[in-house]
Amino acid sequence: MAFKIKMAPIITELNSNQIKNWINEGIISGGMIPKTETALMALEGGVRGVVILDGRVPNACLLELFTEHGAGSLIRA
Repeated sequence: MAFKIKMAPIITELNSNQIKNWINEGIISGGMIPKTETALMALEGGVRGVVILDGRVPNACLLELFTEHGAGSLIRA
């Protein structure tokens, strides 16, 4: 039996200000809050960029690394 995973469109790139605003507005909610807050902490610590991948997507890490379009959301300071 085949099934489809219902997924929202991927936001390919955003910045820390957008993340903070979207958390306050409730656009980012639930389990995404700790992921994005951890990404913000990494950026504040000097990391240049953080990628959040959907673990339900087969080979998401390989797609992110080896394709032009990637497979996740890049967050920059």
